[in-house]
Amino acid sequence: MISQTRRVGAADLPNDHEPHAARVVDVRPASVDATRKPMKRIIPILFGLALVILAVWFVRRQGGGSETYRTAPVTRGALTQAVTATGTLNPVVNVQVGSQISGNVSKLSVDYNSSVKAGQVVAEIDPAIFKAAVTQAQGDLENAQAGLELAQINQKRMVDLVQKQTTSQSELDQANATLHQAQANVMIKQGALDRAKTDLDHCTITSPIDGTVISRSVDVGQTVAASLSAPIIFTIANDLTKMQIDTNVAEADVGVIEQDQNVDFTVDAFPNRTFHGTVVQVRNAPTTVQNVVSYDTVIGVTNADLKLKPGMTANVSIIVAQRENVLKVGNAALRFHPPEEATAAPNSDGAAHRPGRGKPAARSSEKTVYVLASDASSPQPMKIKTGISDGIYTEVLEGLKEGDQVVTAAVGKSAEAAATNNPFSGGRRF
Repeated sequence: MISQTRRVGAADLPNDHEPHAARVVDVRPASVDATRKPMKRIIPILFGLALVILAVWFVRRQGGGSETYRTAPVTRGALTQAVTATGTLNPVVNVQVGSQISGNVSKLSVDYNSSVKAGQVVAEIDPAIFKAAVTQAQGDLENAQAGLELAQINQKRMVDLVQKQTTSQSELDQANATLHQAQANVMIKQGALDRAKTDLDHCTITSPIDGTVISRSVDVGQTVAASLSAPIIFTIANDLTKMQIDTNVAEADVGVIEQDQNVDFTVDAFPNRTFHGTVVQVRNAPTTVQNVVSYDTVIGVTNADLKLKPGMTANVSIIVAQRENVLKVGNAALRFHPPEEATAAPNSDGAAHRPGRGKPAARSSEKTVYVLASDASSPQPMKIKTGISDGIYTEVLEGLKEGDQVVTAAVGKSAEAAATNNPFSGGRRF
């Protein structure tokens, strides 16, 4: 509603008024005053509410609330300490079958996933060139043998002539030398023939073991060149029912890994299934990647149902220690310190409760927890002896009993004291 004010002059006045008496007349509607009255009542209410909020905040800030703590009971149960790592599934025996000669692949007798027996033909190289080489070597050998026969006859004749003193000794010596050369030549040609036959035999490639073909590297018609190394044609796994996991264990954890330890692992192909194995070997050769040293740990796996396949990534948990029915406390209680100690220099608790660090027996050490008794208003420090840890709970060897309430966090006045002093900031809200 808009208030309007106008000036009234002599012309607007009744005749009984004097013309010089000009005055201001308020012509605002009566509803304007009615609107202002509720606003005058709301302002004190808002002001009072703000005072209440400030009073509540002030009381809490001055310690109106008592100190409270979050606690957890000491319980009994099983603890398993494990070293985790990732690895790759591989066949125990993995043989690469190649060609020892160069030539064109004329036949492939097996393919992926084919079962093969030792000595079974798996591929053939075109033998035409090698058959010709054998024929040539045979001819060279026969020629050398003919030369040997001639040298033998000539040497025998020279022996007779020397006995009859019709020729000189030097001619006999020459005949003997020629005979020896012929004999050596026959041996050379025989070796060339044997090599040609061996190359011909290599045209037929056979499996060296019983197993399953897991990869094939060539196709029919492809040329393979065996110049410096044998080209790979097939990869054959000996027995896929027995496999192994090759995993790299960090040097900080390798000290607790021992042969025959139990292993649990999962693969992405079967995320809801846990497979089992055992540690077979911890190899001494180190592997260094970006200054991180690790050691190859071989884990034996039984794969009776053939669900596991070569090359799968395994998420491994090597069980290094197990305890049954032991007292255990949450690691949050070991990390807790009262507010007045929060700024103190940290001790070595953190490293001791990482699972898989050092020998389990050697990690037993004293720690401090805070116990809140039912009849006490503040927690009391308690020295305890700890054992193994699974990363969430830690074994208690001495100092606590089942049912004790240990403090894991402060949730009362001390927690609020860390908030900002401004009641309208992003701290505690009312």
